[in-house]
Amino acid sequence: MKRSQGDDVRQKTKTWIKGGQIIDGTGKSAFKADVLLAEERIEKVGDLGPADIEAAEVLDATGKFVMPGLIDSHCHISFDEPRTNDELFFHRRYGLAALVASVNAQKVLRAGVTAFFDADCIFDVGVDLRDAVEAGVVEGPRMTTGGNVLINCVGGTASRLLPDRGRLGYGMIVHTRDEVITEIHKQIKAGVDWIKVHVSGLPVRPGASSGEIQTWSLDELKLVCDTAHQLGVPVVGHCRNASSVRDAARAGFDMILHATYMDEDALTAVVDRKVPLVPTFTFQANLADYGSAIGADPQLQAVFKEEITASADQLKQAHQAGVPILTGSESGFSLTPYGDWHYRELNLLQTYLGLTPLEAIRAGTEFGAIALRKEGELGALKAGYLADLLILADDPLKDLDQLGRRNFIDTVIKAGQVVDRSLPLPSTWQIPGWRMSAFSDDILTRSLAESHLGPL
Repeated sequence: MKRSQGDDVRQKTKTWIKGGQIIDGTGKSAFKADVLLAEERIEKVGDLGPADIEAAEVLDATGKFVMPGLIDSHCHISFDEPRTNDELFFHRRYGLAALVASVNAQKVLRAGVTAFFDADCIFDVGVDLRDAVEAGVVEGPRMTTGGNVLINCVGGTASRLLPDRGRLGYGMIVHTRDEVITEIHKQIKAGVDWIKVHVSGLPVRPGASSGEIQTWSLDELKLVCDTAHQLGVPVVGHCRNASSVRDAARAGFDMILHATYMDEDALTAVVDRKVPLVPTFTFQANLADYGSAIGADPQLQAVFKEEITASADQLKQAHQAGVPILTGSESGFSLTPYGDWHYRELNLLQTYLGLTPLEAIRAGTEFGAIALRKEGELGALKAGYLADLLILADDPLKDLDQLGRRNFIDTVIKAGQVVDRSLPLPSTWQIPGWRMSAFSDDILTRSLAESHLGPL
């Protein structure tokens, strides 16, 4: 029998999402349309004909809303919610950290986060988990990852816990030009998507200011960018004071995390170069607003609140000047457990930076593609884009915090496939030597916050 040409072409699996209100992630107002998925891509958004929907599986979204999956552009998937730096630096094991991260990645996906940026990691867990997810070994969101953050021993977030040299926790201590170049080459060889630098950090003995100080020179930052960019890898910086933001932008950084306490020079440098910013207010806001649920020091709560209020106007000006603002939760700490708070940054950007709900959703979807290195193919409901999307029970524009409420996200779809969220995941675990808090065993879950403060 003669074979037809079509016998050698595998029929694409199609899914028809029918009758929903579309929020496409670009800032465009909601509109009613059907969505056709063909395997892992979006084939069409709009009116579908009989040929389009032939043999397609139907998902009825009538009366519901459809939007791109959330993208968390600042996460730490390998940390597993430590209470202290001591716990994170000295009480984690490589293989076990990877196994635990694979479960935490599923929590993130089930929360509607279909992609995230793992800013830095302990050991090489980020690269290994990313490759396992891409290969289908474990289920999880799409991800890009940094390696160990480049840091010097002068300042960081761990004070004297940092050694003078070597690798500890999520950090690689570097001082000389040769050390910087060698470490960047090693990380790129290992397969990182980003090189991350701790441009600012807490001094061991704070002076007149209790905030962070810049610990890298402009020339050193340029060296990082020149070395990474030569090999096609972007650079991201942790910057929580004005000069660190300014010099990171001037050096050629491709994205800046936090970008708090900017002054006029820093703002000008960011705006001139349109450097994407990830404010990551969620971490500070959780302690400021809900810290009483875990017995936080009221003075510390006030400090965290002040970082938001003191930085909001400059970040708002950056947004108004066309700088991309991305959403990040810094999930991975006890203040920001996996699966609980990824949605919150959208509302914080609306409250403090004046973004409209549609602009906030864009920050958490289309602009998030920058952190995933997939601009133009991820984060929007457009033909040809990757089919990562959410079906919602109601209109998220009424209150963006609805995205964190139970059962509001009706369906999570990644790469055109519905994510099965029916099987329970362990909520916590007791591993000998893994948790070493000297203070509180509480993790600031949404349910814990609500038990102390009422519905959020």
